[in-house]
Amino acid sequence: MTEAVQPPARFADYVELTKPRLSLLSVLTALVGYFAARPGHDPAKVAFLALGSSLAAGGVAALNQWSESDTDARMHRTAQRPIPTGRIPGGSAYVLGWGMSFVALIVIFTQVGRLSALFTLLTIAAYLGWYTPAKRTSRWSTEIGAIAGAFPPLIGWSAVDGSVSALGWILFGILFLWQIPHFMAIAWTYRRDYSAVHFPMLPVRDESGRKVAAWSFTATLALVILSFLPVVLRLDSPWYGAAAAVAGAGFLWRAAGFIRSRQRDASARRLFHFSLAYLPVLLGALVADRLLSHLP
Repeated sequence: MTEAVQPPARFADYVELTKPRLSLLSVLTALVGYFAARPGHDPAKVAFLALGSSLAAGGVAALNQWSESDTDARMHRTAQRPIPTGRIPGGSAYVLGWGMSFVALIVIFTQVGRLSALFTLLTIAAYLGWYTPAKRTSRWSTEIGAIAGAFPPLIGWSAVDGSVSALGWILFGILFLWQIPHFMAIAWTYRRDYSAVHFPMLPVRDESGRKVAAWSFTATLALVILSFLPVVLRLDSPWYGAAAAVAGAGFLWRAAGFIRSRQRDASARRLFHFSLAYLPVLLGALVADRLLSHLP
């Protein structure tokens, strides 16, 4: 009996390997950091920043899937990814991932800035060397991943003048804190998948979900408080503060619903969907205010 021959990988399979939606978030937040720093007119730098960020995010995603192909194959939500299904060989993903990451560092170092390249390297190292192995061993893997995911605004900010000011670090903090309720909601929704592969994250350990919900609310509250700091420091105007207040109130309402609801699965999905709306509203208001106002 002959063994079935796997058809050649399609271009779409390689695109899927780079997790384009998650990678797009990294690129957009890098651009948020860049424009919030009020750059001069330099379309070439913007293009190279977007290109380098895209390559770095895609390369890290490919290497992450290569590293986790064994657990991906055992989880319902990831079993159809390109490596577990055999559409892309693991070796090809490994070479592609490192190749994209290496080219990303060259592009950003030579065309964007040295400090931006350092933050890009830290992103790659933190994601692959810290977060990915921590998922198998640590209760704090989500928070570790949030650190890696918060570097892109610093990549963009430092591209403007080779330094990072207070607002750049505030953006780092905003993105870090936002990821906690966002990914806790995802992890709670798919907790049975994570339990099946013995990932010791909080939503797997906390069967009731009360600690997951309380931690999500705490991080959301800290995020909302931090989002007002640019106004307090006179780095953004009250117009941005109004947008932050409205968006923050909605986010807190959804996070509170995750705590008090008996239908925690439905509340987790509502929290997740609201988090997707919150971030572009907040960051869009911040960047627009920075570009239109005359504050420092």
